Amino acid sequence: MKNKTINRNMDRTTLNAICPYFTMFPLEVPYRQLQKAMPNTWVLDPFCGRGTTNYAARLLGLPSVGIDSSPIAVAIAEGKLAKTNPNEVYEVCKKILHSNNNVTWPEGDFWSICFHEETFKDLLKLRESLLKNCKTPERKALRALILGILHGPKNKGVPSYLSNQMPRTYAAKPDYAVKFWTQRNLYPDYVDVLELVSRKARHFFTEQPPTVDYHMICGDSRELDFSDFGVKFSKVVTSPPYYGMRTYVPDQWLRFWFIGGPASVTYNHPSQMTHSSPSLFSSQLAGIWRNISKACEADAKMVVRFGGIHDRKANPKEIMVNSFREADCGLRVNTIRSAGLASEGKRQAEQFQRPLRKPIEEFDFYVSFGR
Repeated sequence: MKNKTINRNMDRTTLNAICPYFTMFPLEVPYRQLQKAMPNTWVLDPFCGRGTTNYAARLLGLPSVGIDSSPIAVAIAEGKLAKTNPNEVYEVCKKILHSNNNVTWPEGDFWSICFHEETFKDLLKLRESLLKNCKTPERKALRALILGILHGPKNKGVPSYLSNQMPRTYAAKPDYAVKFWTQRNLYPDYVDVLELVSRKARHFFTEQPPTVDYHMICGDSRELDFSDFGVKFSKVVTSPPYYGMRTYVPDQWLRFWFIGGPASVTYNHPSQMTHSSPSLFSSQLAGIWRNISKACEADAKMVVRFGGIHDRKANPKEIMVNSFREADCGLRVNTIRSAGLASEGKRQAEQFQRPLRKPIEEFDFYVSFGR
């Protein structure tokens, strides 16, 4: 019976893919670490990204807290944890699109070539309405859904994305995108926004895991007071940004625009960790481990996946081990295991001729909290 429950839970993974991301934490990693947790165990991810650990907790009926400094990531995660259904998502979308609200059009060639004029008008209505009010579960779900279909490849059949030809995991920079499109005579087709939302809502929200308690916070795990949540965490499963990886918001600039950012690429984002040296990066991680240890049970367990990028010559294993040592809060590293090579197969970078390099080995660190 237990195996049947596990298999049924893992069949409910569709919603986890509501919005692709350039770097994605495999759902199997947190699910495997949490499946033996006791009922009502609170789960924490201080670098939650698009909420994969939190969604794994939801699959298992566990309450969770997720924190990330990227508002795009938190918006996606909230949509994956919202209690709603396809009809509610469709109805709120229809209500917004049938409104007579005036919209503000951003300037620049990019916008006229990225989206068909009528499609873009509907997209602007959704953006402005959701910026004014995104407090209900169906609006949070709709926002995450739109973020997922905002840009991507043009299909031969029915459209799956709203934009002209573009990768779905990251947004090409405006000048490069315009040059790419014009050189290849690529122009946007009309996409019926309401029809696409209806189709995608049925796909993602028809069957969902049980509703659980959760808190999703856009903030800095170095500074948050985790005791404010009023719970003690027994499980921490996370994957911090790899040393040197600072482009989460610039790579997602179009999604950032949709949730209220500027109509241009933002390269500096507050609350992002400093990547000026491996030792400073380790020290910042150490501060986070100390901070969360105050809100963890004495026998809490943590699993951290961490790796590196080609642009920085640093040893990820040394960075992480040094951070645990410097934290000086009773952390014990029980096991370090190779997690294999970072997957490059789903990045679609080749669509915009972005060169891919050989993946780098990642590691899983199994850590115990002590007192």
